[in-house]
Amino acid sequence: MTDSPGRNAPEHPTAEVGCLIAGSWVTAGTRGDRVGPWTRTVVSSTRQADDHDVATALTYARKSARAVARMSPAARAGILERAAGEALRRRDDLARLLALELGKPVKDGRGEIDRVADTFAVSAAEARRIGGEVLPVAGWARGVGTTAFTHRAPVGVALAITPFNAPANLLAHKLGAAFAAGNTTVVKPPPQAPASSAAVVRLLLDCGMPPEAVQVLHGDGTVGAALSAAPEVGVISFTGSPTTGAAVARAAGAKRLVMELGGNAATIVCADADIAAAARNCAATGYSNSGQSCISVQRVYVDRRRYDEFLDAFTREVEKLTVGDPLHPGTDVGAMVDDDAADRVVTWAQEAAAAGASITTGGYRDGATVTPTVVAAPPADARLIRDEVFGAVVGVTAFDDFDDVLAVCNTSRYGLQAGLFTFDVRRIVTAWRELEVGGLVVNGSSNFRLDHVPFGGVKDSGFGRESPRWMIDDYTVVKTLLLRGLSLFGDSEDAR
Repeated sequence: MTDSPGRNAPEHPTAEVGCLIAGSWVTAGTRGDRVGPWTRTVVSSTRQADDHDVATALTYARKSARAVARMSPAARAGILERAAGEALRRRDDLARLLALELGKPVKDGRGEIDRVADTFAVSAAEARRIGGEVLPVAGWARGVGTTAFTHRAPVGVALAITPFNAPANLLAHKLGAAFAAGNTTVVKPPPQAPASSAAVVRLLLDCGMPPEAVQVLHGDGTVGAALSAAPEVGVISFTGSPTTGAAVARAAGAKRLVMELGGNAATIVCADADIAAAARNCAATGYSNSGQSCISVQRVYVDRRRYDEFLDAFTREVEKLTVGDPLHPGTDVGAMVDDDAADRVVTWAQEAAAAGASITTGGYRDGATVTPTVVAAPPADARLIRDEVFGAVVGVTAFDDFDDVLAVCNTSRYGLQAGLFTFDVRRIVTAWRELEVGGLVVNGSSNFRLDHVPFGGVKDSGFGRESPRWMIDDYTVVKTLLLRGLSLFGDSEDAR
């Protein structure tokens, strides 16, 4: 079922969004409008940051870093725990914002806010775990008579550059972990989701996060570049495209970087798999958020003996998906982020078909809304296989040999996450060992993530791991204390 974009759309008040600079929301100045991809109307109007704002925010961040670092871990954890509960209370309002700004179905938006709550709760727990070590220096002769300690200290100023596809939860990861570690954070949200991003920050402030701990600067890539290059910034967490990530890295220079740069995730379906279950799972996870996820199912490789069975079952499951108004609770697939993104999906599917593939369902769009598309047997050099489509289309290909299909998966320049459907333990271990990815999901597609488990990739998918525990390692520095002439371990040269 498909509804036309904007058909009989009710009026939605435009969200007025400001920049949070030096403790105050600034609304006066140049503004940018966000047109909702489904409503086709302006849904948010946002104050754009300028060079003066960047300089003011950086000065304030540098001054504020010490105050945030002096907060006890218990105090930071308490704020994050309250924010976890408050996220659930504001769940419907936040999901509605996501639907309006991004065309994300409200049920996907509610799921994202549930993850925001989890992420804040995990960040709170990790704030309580930050500590250090007593080092065994007296085990070597030059260390006798000395005691050495370490502790993890905040970096100081963190920069969080967030993407449009999961703007609330990825902001929660970056800002939650940075605050848990005792840093102040400057947030550069995506232009496509300014109101959703600002709402998450307001939630944290309402739960007690001090204004010294966070600032928000809206704008285009020039704002991100200026912040990335600033000497006040000690660590940058970026999620986005490889091209933009490379630009951030060039601007940053010698800074700590955590980068998640996308993928074209593969899922392998073996002959012993539960084909019906695999088809249902891939249909559900290949088109959620219109496929706009870095680990969304993009390439499915099926053992040739079960290929026709899977393709038929998968196509039927995809055709069951409800496409339409993202504000309707029954909608599975809403709009993509904009018309250009939707056009890219359809174009790549048509290119594959022109090169010999077949489209078993979908293959067209209405505005920014793409009807979920299945492409059977796309060529290996098709853009649908080679690059990151980031949209509502999945390619399905047959394979004959398990080792060969692992090698085919590894030809990608990306390596974020993969899925594998099998009950063969040897194949599971082989795939975990051989696949060039940061994570492998067994009896699930590539598109599954737990927010308290490390997440990140290899090759052009980036480096570093997201998840509060692992991000705190990047958001802190190890400081060492040496006490000469004082030993916890004894300093006598013999037994006398």
